[in-house]
Amino acid sequence: MKSWLASLLINTIALMVVAGYFDGFHIENISAALLASVLLSLFNVFLKPILVLLTLPVTIISLGLFLIVINAALLSLTAELMGDSFNIDGFGMALLSAIIISLLNMFLTNFILEPLKKRKKKRK
Repeated sequence: MKSWLASLLINTIALMVVAGYFDGFHIENISAALLASVLLSLFNVFLKPILVLLTLPVTIISLGLFLIVINAALLSLTAELMGDSFNIDGFGMALLSAIIISLLNMFLTNFILEPLKKRKKKRK
């Protein structure tokens, strides 16, 4: 449960960072970012495996790069469900945002969350 909350917080931070740098990616406030992060996490758990399975031949041919398109589609779906509190201007912006959010998630997880977990284990 703690790791899910940490992942949710990291995803929220990544969404807010992307929203701060790009005009085509707008999030109303931190609560909208948190809700978008929850929706995106739910989509990644329930919809993404189905989409990956359905697009497996394309994903294999593209050497896995099609997964970025799936991430962008899920990000666009999240924006559509959020309404005016979360907007992405076009699929190109969703694609760029998906790449940056994935990189930010990887960076924050590997260089912040994992060292904190290791430090906590050393104290025990």
